Amino acid sequence: MKPNLITSFAAGLLLSATVCGAVYFSKPSPSGKSAKQVVKAPTEEQMKDTLSNSGYIILTNKEWEKQLAATKEEKPQKETEQETKETTKETIVYRTVVNVAQGMTSIDVGNALVRGKIIDNARDFFNEVEKRGLSNKLKPGTFELDSNMTMDEVIAVIFK
Repeated sequence: MKPNLITSFAAGLLLSATVCGAVYFSKPSPSGKSAKQVVKAPTEEQMKDTLSNSGYIILTNKEWEKQLAATKEEKPQKETEQETKETTKETIVYRTVVNVAQGMTSIDVGNALVRGKIIDNARDFFNEVEKRGLSNKLKPGTFELDSNMTMDEVIAVIFK
């Protein structure tokens, strides 16, 4: 490219940018008013009216403190009602029939007890059986168990 061509192209860009800037800054603002508008803040009464009309409740600090104190006085009554509800909650008891077959290990029995929701962890069952030295005393049979039973009771039923 020739230097004259580049110079004239740059001059054209500079001229068009100047024209665009002049047009942009010479236009009036979109609202027709000056760009520096001063917005008056609403008065306290106007704010209260607006909020009240929108459904909000406006309280002074003293009124708020009174409501908090009243809530704290009512809280113990609600707590006793809640405790009563908690004590009357029903507990779910799962009953399961476990069939111990020939060749099953205590881990297999533990997994079956977990599926029947009798115990929470098959590994804990296995460890307890191993600790008591009962792993070789597992005999085939059918056993009825429920989730209220402790680990000791479950082991006692299965390893009679």
